[in-house]
Amino acid sequence: MVNPELLTPYTVTLAGVERQLPRVEIAPGVIIAILNILGDTELSEAVADELVKRLPPETEVLVTPEAKAIPLCYAMSVKSGLPYVILRKSRKPYMSGAISAEVVSITTGKPQALWLDGKDIATVRGKNVVVVDDVISTGSTLKGAIKLLEQAGSRVIASAAIMTEGDNPEWKNVISLGNLPVWLDKGDNA
Repeated sequence: MVNPELLTPYTVTLAGVERQLPRVEIAPGVIIAILNILGDTELSEAVADELVKRLPPETEVLVTPEAKAIPLCYAMSVKSGLPYVILRKSRKPYMSGAISAEVVSITTGKPQALWLDGKDIATVRGKNVVVVDDVISTGSTLKGAIKLLEQAGSRVIASAAIMTEGDNPEWKNVISLGNLPVWLDKGDNA
């Protein structure tokens, strides 16, 4: 059984907005805090403001994987005037000329694809692109997005996220507002 103290809410303050994040055991003894901005307009707008200020000046297009980061990327697009593109997690019948790359996300735990609609290839081809996500955990979605965007002829110049998660030295290269710890419960608390 998990130590109950490790399942109490985790407090974060992002761009002046405080939230209590639920902690969830995602694998035996591995606990993470869940940041979910869906439906949270106040937080989405505040973090979008802050992230836009940190974008490289040569940014031309914002790109995000669906789904939880869509409101963030949309708000960043409105605030910056930059276009945005969504990488879909499944191929839709209306997509023509779509390309894909495989990723394994921490939230699904299984291989899935990211799809770039053919109509969006022209938006990103030859452009300086920033990949936007809500939380970067393992980096696999980010790597898949970069692979897909490079396949489409983009130059991925940066990645941005509200938060990174865990102790990955690569996170120093991510434009973010903070880092979420990963808690390990060794089960010796009984």
